[in-house]
Amino acid sequence: MNTLLYRCAAIWTVIGLVSGLGYRELTRAQGWEGRTQLAVVHTHTLVLGTIFFLLLLALNEVFRLEEERNFRIGVGALNVGLAITTTMLAVKGSLQVLGNSAADSPAISGISGLGHITLTAAFLLLFMAIGARVRAGRGTIEERQEAVRA
Repeated sequence: MNTLLYRCAAIWTVIGLVSGLGYRELTRAQGWEGRTQLAVVHTHTLVLGTIFFLLLLALNEVFRLEEERNFRIGVGALNVGLAITTTMLAVKGSLQVLGNSAADSPAISGISGLGHITLTAAFLLLFMAIGARVRAGRGTIEERQEAVRA
């Protein structure tokens, strides 16, 4: 599971950096000066992707969250929700910069809403898993350190 969490963080980092470059270059090429949803793709991927997965990696080391079914499902839901949400932000933002009226399409908002709902479900599952492991305890500090070394 730690390898998966690490890979997720690395992939979201690449996506975040590429989206930041894409935003900068598209807006520059189009002479765009206004606000756009494209601007927030970069921060969404880096915070909800990179930083959050690195945090989950550290928490998994301490609490062995991977033993919780809700954690495993939550990790998958987080990836799916983040992919849907950031894709729709990129689509809407690109359409805004290009001056396409489809940027205001209810379909884009609806799909983006599904992504946000999936993210909400992921957060709930992850918090339930973390809460279960915290309540269960992990023994003494020495036992925790030994588990990390193992």
